[in-house]
Parts: sequence; structure tokens; C-alpha cells
Amino acid sequence: MFIEHPTHRARKRFGQNFLHDARVIDRIVRAINPKSGQRIVEIGPGQGALTVPLLEAAQPLHAVELDRDLAAWLNQQLKSRGLVLIEADALSFDFSSLATDDERLRVVGNLPYNISTPLMFHLLQQRHAIHDMHFMLQKEVVERLAAEPGNKDYGRLSVMTQYLCDVQPLFDVPPEAFNPPPKVTSAIVRLVPHQGINPHGDTNTEAMDTLLRCAFHARRKTLRNNLKALLDASQMDAIDINWSLRPEQLSVAEYVHLSRQLPDRPLPVDPPINDDGSS
Repeated sequence: MFIEHPTHRARKRFGQNFLHDARVIDRIVRAINPKSGQRIVEIGPGQGALTVPLLEAAQPLHAVELDRDLAAWLNQQLKSRGLVLIEADALSFDFSSLATDDERLRVVGNLPYNISTPLMFHLLQQRHAIHDMHFMLQKEVVERLAAEPGNKDYGRLSVMTQYLCDVQPLFDVPPEAFNPPPKVTSAIVRLVPHQGINPHGDTNTEAMDTLLRCAFHARRKTLRNNLKALLDASQMDAIDINWSLRPEQLSVAEYVHLSRQLPDRPLPVDPPINDDGSS
């Protein structure tokens, strides 16, 4: 499928870096493996690098684009070929409105690095409507998503994401695959939300998030010091856990267990933000 190349400069305020490497594009599409009849949603289609091959495999294709100029160009080039374009901010868009009772969403995107973490959490809040997600992210973010306990990259983002879904790093993408090239290496990751029984156990996600924000507030301090805002000494003593451990030493399942032991009272409205940058 041929489309006219747009005369559009990447806009820094939108975090735009346009993918152009044909081999990388083909590898991403093969990893997604789109099929006819699936409800695929692309976030930030940009200049259509992934949009076109996705349309060739599955129609209609929904896409969410914030840049009005690109939205107009995409509609002109691809609306008649099956693209359903939604001009909206992905951070506030209700993705679940695109799912049906019979078909959950497959979400795809080269996410702007400056909003990737809040956007992923926004989508995970709608995980009941999502089958899987394939994202291009900064490599260090993917490493944090997949990090295991004891790793320096393991933090709130790791625990919360792994609690909510299966994290599968796929492959790296070099800066020269983009125009303009970013200053960092990128990576493709597949996120598959847990459906039904959670392998780590069930808990209240708000309580879990509050626990993690407090636990990772100061990575070099112990759990006992970091969680004083949530539990007093007697409450800690009643929970079977080694309070001298540092936050990165607990597994996802252990954090789930600990979150279920939090007292039945209002939790802090604004717990401290992590010192590892994973807000």
C-alpha cells in the first residue's frame, strides 16, 4: 500500500520521533501478528510507518492521534482504506469504549517517552478491555518493567506492571531507525494483562500503589523506615516479614501479601514519590 510521504517536522512538545527503518517495521508487525477481525488500536500513528502494514493485515484499524496536522494527513491518505482516526489525547481517552463483549483490544504504539509511564498506567486501568499491548519504549523503561527482585532497575514500575500483566521484552531498536534519531536506544515490549486469577494473588490496586510509593521512596532505607507512614511498630511486628530488607528485595507476590495486611483505615492521600524516578 503506497501513501504520499507527509511534509511534517517532528514536534518536540509531542515527543515525536518517526520510525522509518523498513526492517524494524517488519519485525514489529511480525511480533504483533495482526489478524483480520481483531480490534487493533494504534496510539500515535504519526507518519503511518506501522499504520500501513497493520491496515494491510487487519481492517478497520482504530488510531488515536493528538497532532491535528498529522490527523488531517492520515485521514486524507488512509480513511478510505479502513483507518478510523480518533483525534484525542491518549492520556485521557477511554480505550475501553472501542472494545466489544466478544473482542478485547490489541493496543500498539510508539509511545512518546515523556508520557510513556503515565500512559501505560492509564491503559492498565482499562485492562479488562485489553488483550495485549505492544509498545516501543525507551530501553531503560523496558528494563525497569521486566526487572526482577534484587536488580537495581526493580522498583514501583516493575512491581505494579508485573502484578497487572505479563511483561515480555522482545528486541532493541537503535536510534538510527528514527527520524529524528533519539539520544537513546529503544525497545519493543509486549504486555499481556492478567485475566481471571492473578498469578501473584489478588489485592486492592490502590492500596498496592500506595504501598509501593512509600516502600520505594528511599531505596537505600529499609522497609521498616519507609513504611512508617502506613504501619506502626505493633502492626509491623504482627506481619511475618523481614523488615530490615530494602524495598527491591521483595517479590511481587510478597508485595501483594503485604498490601493485604494494611490496616482498614484511610491511606495517605499523597504518599511520597519514588526516588528511582518511577513515579
